[in-house]
Amino acid sequence: MKLQADFDDSDNSWSVDAHAIDRATCDLSVKNPNKAEAAALREPLEIMDEILALDAESAEILTGIRGLL
Repeated sequence: MKLQADFDDSDNSWSVDAHAIDRATCDLSVKNPNKAEAAALREPLEIMDEILALDAESAEILTGIRGLL
């Protein structure tokens, strides 16, 4: 760790305690503790419902604008 003393952890690099590594598997696939969790994906039907609602809102706005012309 002495060699890395002047390097800060970031989104792309981080330090891992050697005692945290599983000695049986030597698994180094540690999750980056500095990276934010990815947002969960929405269901396709939920996305379609939102698109339909936004389309209906747009249609109402366009109808209002057409009435002003």
